[in-house]
Amino acid sequence: MPAYNMNTRNTVLILMIIGAIAMRFVTFNFQELSNFTPVGAVALFAGTYFTDKWKSFLVPLLVLFISNIGINYLYTGHITLFSWFDIVTYSCFALTVFIGTFIKKVNIVNVLIGSVASAVLFWLITDLPFLYGNFYTHDISGYITSLTNALPFLRNMIMSDAIFGLLLYGGFELAKNKYTILRNKHELAM
Repeated sequence: MPAYNMNTRNTVLILMIIGAIAMRFVTFNFQELSNFTPVGAVALFAGTYFTDKWKSFLVPLLVLFISNIGINYLYTGHITLFSWFDIVTYSCFALTVFIGTFIKKVNIVNVLIGSVASAVLFWLITDLPFLYGNFYTHDISGYITSLTNALPFLRNMIMSDAIFGLLLYGGFELAKNKYTILRNKHELAM
């Protein structure tokens, strides 16, 4: 694929990711929409579509980092660049990017499976009781309590990953069908 086509494809992917992440600021004021953000869908999407795998990890995590500065400021009134819990969160989204690399055939079933798998893994990892200090006991009972308390967040994350995932994947697939410049070299060979 000529460099011009690859640059155009990457630019479109990055703009879609930035646009989707901007939705975090829309849902910020609504407590019931906590975790209803496109971040998981963006990570999955990036893992699927960037041909340079380092970009599939760098772009969504960088956009997440930048948007976190704004979101943290809205919550606290202070600029916070990074917290210890971000290590866990970013690792989970890097895992979601990795899951996205396994989506070779883009269809509703594969995107939904990737969305649910990544949301469930995020829930299982980020709700480990020791991550919350002494808020939960550090045993199986504390873990079950933590997971149970986080079920509304899991529900929102599964729904948002599925909805935003279908929008991102569907939008890019439609654009690729219309504009061959967005196709990768394997798709052009077909």
